Amino acid sequence: MHFPVREGIFLRGKRSCKAVDGVSLTLKPGETLGLVGESGCGKSTLGKCIVRLHQPTGGKIIFEGTDLAPLGRRELKPLRRHLQMVFQDPVESLNSRHTVGDILAEPFIIHGQGDAASRRASVLALLDKVGLPANAAERYPFEFSGGQRQRIGIARALALNPRMLVCDEPVSALDVSIQSQVLNLLLDLQRDLGLSYLFIAHNLAVVKHVSDRLAIMYLGRIVETAPAGDIYRSPRHPYTRALLSAIPRPNPHGRRERIVLQGDVPSPIDPPQGCAFNPRCPFATDRCRVEAPLLRPVPNTTDHQVACHYDLP
Repeated sequence: MHFPVREGIFLRGKRSCKAVDGVSLTLKPGETLGLVGESGCGKSTLGKCIVRLHQPTGGKIIFEGTDLAPLGRRELKPLRRHLQMVFQDPVESLNSRHTVGDILAEPFIIHGQGDAASRRASVLALLDKVGLPANAAERYPFEFSGGQRQRIGIARALALNPRMLVCDEPVSALDVSIQSQVLNLLLDLQRDLGLSYLFIAHNLAVVKHVSDRLAIMYLGRIVETAPAGDIYRSPRHPYTRALLSAIPRPNPHGRRERIVLQGDVPSPIDPPQGCAFNPRCPFATDRCRVEAPLLRPVPNTTDHQVACHYDLP
């Protein structure tokens, strides 16, 4: 996904911001894939491309055998019900002028499902499914707490019985005590409904609780992917190691080497030559500055790939 950068007096696009560049992921039925990276690395853009809120610049989005990328609005409509998104900010993603009942009924109206009575029954069932009382349907989003608003957003995403949810940092705007409640709700829904999740986050400690596999993203590219346990036990990319070292330890007397990366994240408008991480990598060599590494299997592992020229100890 490349966004044109408007420059000059006539605002003509001569360059582009490479928000997502050459990403390839696979998500299996009933699986949770955690997508992790620092702010601005392209995680949310990738999620919006998958649900076609953005028209990708190139590539394919294969969902159950159908390529979503070239489809127009009319061809895409019947497939949208199977592929939904939970947004990061429950305040901005819910229409403050509509009651919760109207918000949850809207997907049924758009897709022409049922009459007013059946839609009302479906709304009450959705509220019960996410742990909210029936009288919530008559209230407005601003009358709820942050965690309750996120439950409403999850209920809306579940309205049409989707098979996959893109969860775009669904707990990052919530208090820590509420985060665990929402995560447990998502796990319960996955178990009961057989959902697949692409779970986007910038905190490795959060995705550890919910993910089967992890993909680490840096400056629009995937730099490491592996089963969640392998990432936490044996990270192979320097960037992944830096992210893991930043996770707070529950034991204040425990010691861990903190890896502090030098410099700032490069601009996706003018990325560095070679490996995008080389300006901040303590192991970078001349090869890293001229040759971009591809994802390759890590020796003696299963389903563990890393985009690095070297096998780090």
